[in-house]
Amino acid sequence: MAVEAKTLEETPTWAVATVCFFLILISIFIEYLLHLLAKYFNKKRRKYLIQALYKIKTELMLLGFISLLMTVLEKPVAKICIPKSAGETFLPCGSVDSSDWSEQETKCSEQGKASLLSTEGMTQLQYLIFVLASFHSVSSILTFCLGMAKMRRWESWEAETRTLDYQFLTDPRRFQLTHQTSFGKRHLRYWNENSVLRWPACFLRQFYGSVSKVDYFTLRHGFIMAHFDQDNNFDFHRYIRRALDKDFGVMVGISFWIWMFAISFIFFNAHKFYSYYWLPFIPLVMLLLVGTKLQAIITLMCLDSHDKSHVVKGTLLVRPSDHLFWFGRPKLLLQLLHFISFQNSFQLAFFTWTWYKFGFRSCFHRRTEDIVIRVVMGVLVHFLCGYVTLPLYALVTQMGTSMRPAVFTEDVIEGLKRWRAKARKNLKNSYSARPSLDTSLSLDSSPSFSLHSRPE
Repeated sequence: MAVEAKTLEETPTWAVATVCFFLILISIFIEYLLHLLAKYFNKKRRKYLIQALYKIKTELMLLGFISLLMTVLEKPVAKICIPKSAGETFLPCGSVDSSDWSEQETKCSEQGKASLLSTEGMTQLQYLIFVLASFHSVSSILTFCLGMAKMRRWESWEAETRTLDYQFLTDPRRFQLTHQTSFGKRHLRYWNENSVLRWPACFLRQFYGSVSKVDYFTLRHGFIMAHFDQDNNFDFHRYIRRALDKDFGVMVGISFWIWMFAISFIFFNAHKFYSYYWLPFIPLVMLLLVGTKLQAIITLMCLDSHDKSHVVKGTLLVRPSDHLFWFGRPKLLLQLLHFISFQNSFQLAFFTWTWYKFGFRSCFHRRTEDIVIRVVMGVLVHFLCGYVTLPLYALVTQMGTSMRPAVFTEDVIEGLKRWRAKARKNLKNSYSARPSLDTSLSLDSSPSFSLHSRPE
């Protein structure tokens, strides 16, 4: 005979107060940590990271609301009855003991039906959503930190552009053939000039030296010449860091279509789809495809410059253009990276949730091979996305036709905002003063009111 759980009527008030005290204390502590982190970002003048932190807090609030809503709807959802035959389809474990239905939901079992989702299932789903949100936030932060760690070595490359040796190598009075430049020696190979062999070469290049010094120098020079003429004092590395901060705000968010993917992932987790054979490989395939495309864009820019001129002045000049990206949209690559990051974190969160709720050995992962594939693919995709593909994206995506607003520093942006507000105020004052001036002019020029028409 099952023993009913005690309600608050049968629980000591000191026990309820103690639990509430510690829950509130933990919440305030987390809020204080986020507040300190926001102050640190504000001190470092990294506005876009503050916006990303605000998105994380918004997701936590959304998570709390979903958890509260699921708690309120536990019993109403459990009372929704469906045919027992429908309740035994699309099961994640392939089979179910029908005798369990009468023990879970008496009302539906008396009608010969099954509950749509039991109260225990709603509770387990709350755990899954919480683990998913936590994994996605932590995974996005770790991916961003890996990308920043890889880009840290670019600071020495940026400092090298201030030296006399670099200025000598890029002196426009020096003429050389395209094949003689370092960038040309890296990309003007016979396999890159062949449209069939180019993609396998770009695929392999992302595993060794995905971002070389010569690529960084050449793309930096092309960006500056396209937008700043010959302003070599522009800090290209700091600009990329600001742009990546803004992109991080996109990756850490969970949009509507991302939530729809989470629902589809749960749907295809049924045993009949054998999702454990192919689903863990989707993020890896997509990530390698994005990395190959980014490497191909660099190669195509080199080939385009070579076709236009075989002789260069100083160093090879590449020209930014949107037509090198898929559908002419550089931001599409960021959306794909966002999707890959979420999908990978979802699979790791799902594995952790099933391990915690059903044990290391369950119907979700019966064999050791299933566990190894999920864990290895998750860690591998996370490392490649943060340390290889994300820095490559941060560099190549700047070669679009338009210049991003992150090119301006925080001081310049604040100055432009103040100038814009002042200009609007002056324009408004000029418009308000114009009617009185027009009226005076019209009175002086009217035939019925003139100096020459006064009576003598």
